[in-house]
Amino acid sequence: MVLCPVALAVGCKKCPVFAICPVKSIIGDYKPEDDKDDTNAREKSAPRAKKK
Repeated sequence: MVLCPVALAVGCKKCPVFAICPVKSIIGDYKPEDDKDDTNAREKSAPRAKKK
């Protein structure tokens, strides 16, 4: 549930205090996606061993 009035109006990423907001994932609509990107990058960069 989004409680922040700025997040309701325009979204967390467009908020002027987005970078320093300590509660953007609690009362706002921000959901971090960095973890998914890091995992995909590691999987793509590491070659898979071939089964013999």
